[in-house]
Amino acid sequence: MRKRTLWLSGLVLIALTTVTSAAAERSMEQISQEEVRAAVRATIEQNREANGGVFVLQDNRTGENLPLEFEDFRVVRGIHGYGFFPNVIFHAKDIPDKKYALDFWLKSQGEGLELMDIRIQKAPKKEGNTWIMFTRMPIAWWWLPASEHPGETEEKRAWEVMSAIHAHIAQTRRAHNGIYQLKDDKTGEELALEFVDMHQPVRKLKQDGQYFACTDFRRQGSQNEYYDIDFWLDDKNSVVSVSSVRIHKVPQQEDGVWTQRPRYNFDNLDHEEVK
Repeated sequence: MRKRTLWLSGLVLIALTTVTSAAAERSMEQISQEEVRAAVRATIEQNREANGGVFVLQDNRTGENLPLEFEDFRVVRGIHGYGFFPNVIFHAKDIPDKKYALDFWLKSQGEGLELMDIRIQKAPKKEGNTWIMFTRMPIAWWWLPASEHPGETEEKRAWEVMSAIHAHIAQTRRAHNGIYQLKDDKTGEELALEFVDMHQPVRKLKQDGQYFACTDFRRQGSQNEYYDIDFWLDDKNSVVSVSSVRIHKVPQQEDGVWTQRPRYNFDNLDHEEVK
């Protein structure tokens, strides 16, 4: 066995133990919910060991490091071909009523499970003297399919395109200690970025069938410098994959306030929204 260490959300060290094997990846039917829960528990425990006994996650939206305590599993869902998505309840350290629901994304890797990402699905909000949980928007792509099965239609659906973008982001971050690295094709600067969110809707060009979607990234170490990054994808042999990445908007400071300046627009592109 070996430990694969990942830096998720930029600053937080998450470690997931996987089993190396030459055998083919197992199907989802061969992986039990208890095995998925065990992989999440192992991830939580390794994170706690690295952070003085507290599970720490960087809030992708605010950049804040959140010290959390594990409570219980809410539900374990799976999508054939895309992995498992256990939804797990935590509360803020020393504040039991301040609860978070986190989505863990795990995929089959050899004989084990590989952690792809952790996202906040529900965050706490105080109303009077009571903490309530509210769903963050936009919701993650794995909540969109509901009961439908991938492959039922020839046209790709929005969540399938979004999953390909997220997988590309996760793989790039894994190779660079949790940071998404991108070279600015205009300035030549090597950008170190933290993934924030993916925009909806996804769009498709009518002339060539290429898909594209916008995402938000934050410059590493900053709370206010945001980039709008566009991902362009091709659909070849029924497989959607990222073909190019373009910087759509760059951060610009005006009168002490950070805004975004567009580098191009979509006015001349004939496109349609993907459902």
